[in-house]
Amino acid sequence: MNATDSNDIGGPEGHDPERRDLLILGGGLVGMTLALAAARQGLTSHVVDRADPAELTAEGADGRASAISTASWNLFTNIGIAGRLEALGCPIEAIAVTDGMKPGRIDFRPTPEEGTLGRMFANRDLRLALFEAARGEPAIAWHTSAEVVRRTRGLHGVSVALADGRTLSGSLLIAAEGRQSPTRDEAGFTYAKWDYGHNAFVTGLTHEKPHDGVAWEIFYPDGPFALLPLRDTAEGLHRSALVWTVAQKDAAGIAKLSDAMFAHEVAERMHGIFGAIQLAAPRMSYPLRFHHAGKVTAERLVVIGDAAHGMHPIAGQGLNLGLRDVGALVEVLTEGMRLGLEPGDAQLLARYETWRGLDTFMVMSVTDGLNRLFGIPGRLPSAARRLGMGVVQRLPMLKRFFMDEARGVSGRLPELLQG
Repeated sequence: MNATDSNDIGGPEGHDPERRDLLILGGGLVGMTLALAAARQGLTSHVVDRADPAELTAEGADGRASAISTASWNLFTNIGIAGRLEALGCPIEAIAVTDGMKPGRIDFRPTPEEGTLGRMFANRDLRLALFEAARGEPAIAWHTSAEVVRRTRGLHGVSVALADGRTLSGSLLIAAEGRQSPTRDEAGFTYAKWDYGHNAFVTGLTHEKPHDGVAWEIFYPDGPFALLPLRDTAEGLHRSALVWTVAQKDAAGIAKLSDAMFAHEVAERMHGIFGAIQLAAPRMSYPLRFHHAGKVTAERLVVIGDAAHGMHPIAGQGLNLGLRDVGALVEVLTEGMRLGLEPGDAQLLARYETWRGLDTFMVMSVTDGLNRLFGIPGRLPSAARRLGMGVVQRLPMLKRFFMDEARGVSGRLPELLQG
């Protein structure tokens, strides 16, 4: 059965005619990558998503962009979608980190042998590549515009009932529904969470000067201001993605600014590094919150991606952390199948929980700590930060550590994320 929409799946009484290994709720970037990675290892899946793919990939529907680390790019290569994406991404050749554009910045630039620090992609391009691959994959049954009304987990399997009366079944239920995951909440997972008191404004810019593949992270007391390199337009215009973090108390006023006034405020914070700028994409805004599930597995259930962990976008690691979840889960399940275990086996889920727990906690702790460190106002904290940045700039070992984190190659990597 090919990946398809929901209309041609289901028996005469609404029962699933074909039980599959995985029942994935959420067909976004993480959920669909999981389905494709699992398929490459011989695992079948149902993917259930409330959204219509045509709406998600429509021009202008989502102006966001994502940094894909070296390890995540290895995953895309190993599951066969890198070829669809190669010409669409912009290499991140270097990262410049500065405290309000004052002296003492850090420049992270890998050696030619190490390659880039990652690639920037428009989210729309990532979705198009994943969806195209899914449509041609017999191991994936893709149910779109589908509403789940009941979830059932038991000793021998899992199932979901859809609003149209059909029932889908499998061995393991996977929640990849994002931050507001109803499956996670229904299962009673507890998690640490807090509100940062900030909103992020996201859009695209065109600018006069080339970015030379440099990603800028400019820290201001109200929050980080990130400029992320994108490929030039077909007309040769230079482009970057903007993620501007502002205090929540100021967000409503900034949202009401005209495009011209918004661009003026952005330009002031850029200090002319890219010359004259213009807005080139719709503006989006969302509140920034932290959440981290203490446990990410239960009986025949795994929670992955943003459903399990949501962090500040300061280091651009949110999607990459979810893709590490994908690699680890597929590796654990594949090794279990070789031993004759089914995907929902409790031993396999316990192994996955142990593997991902420490890595996720470390990445999220570092990200949260950086945000708090650079958010302390005042001249003395700023001077101390710049002193510390100067030390990092002069110590190759420290710079190597931070670059390995950015490239996603630190710690124990799943095989799918290795080169």
